[in-house]
Amino acid sequence: MIKKSTLEKVISEDLAELWATLSQDEKRIIVDNFEIHNFKKNQIIYAESENPEYLWCLLKGKVKLYKDGIGGRQQILRLYRPIQYFGYRAFFAKEPYVSTAAAFETSTLGAIKMSIVAELIDHNINLAWFFIRELSKHLGGSDTKIVNLTQKHIRGRLAEALILLIESYGFEEDGETLKIYMAREDIANLSNMTTSNAIRTLSSFVAEHIITVDGRRIKIINESQLRKISKFG
Repeated sequence: MIKKSTLEKVISEDLAELWATLSQDEKRIIVDNFEIHNFKKNQIIYAESENPEYLWCLLKGKVKLYKDGIGGRQQILRLYRPIQYFGYRAFFAKEPYVSTAAAFETSTLGAIKMSIVAELIDHNINLAWFFIRELSKHLGGSDTKIVNLTQKHIRGRLAEALILLIESYGFEEDGETLKIYMAREDIANLSNMTTSNAIRTLSSFVAEHIITVDGRRIKIINESQLRKISKFG
């Protein structure tokens, strides 16, 4: 059990932007109701069609948001990194979840019941604007992703997926190896293509000396060329 003083320190430091919108009384409510959850790799956080209950915040690890498509193939909709919030849109829309969230690796998440968040929003316009900004950023990103997935060639889509991984998770200490190790199937699901196409396109990037691949480890050796392919599709 985490001590309340330690929990408050974690929340105030990790959730600084949200924390800054709250009064002292509201901060106490958050601390008193904040829950810490640990998830194993591939463990479901919430599933499509479930009713939303929590505001989730990724504290440590990596989380993917995905939807099952035709033939059971997944489409990865979004990748989350610390510190990002998710799971609240469906509550505001008064509908069940339309996608599934799962841990990409062993992850630690914070959670607070949306009923409590809603009560705080009713009395705090700054908190309301915080969520409006968060939703607006996600909406803009989703619009861009739809255009890219429907109009770009598979090379452009895969390049964009690799750029997304760079921007979301960065590199290992060598400054070249992606700090996330994804199965080919996951890369394909992120890029909206078949696994065989993802494997072939990765191989072509290797042949062009844009990346190197060692199992699930991908090293970016020509980022400018990768961005050029992503931009021009």
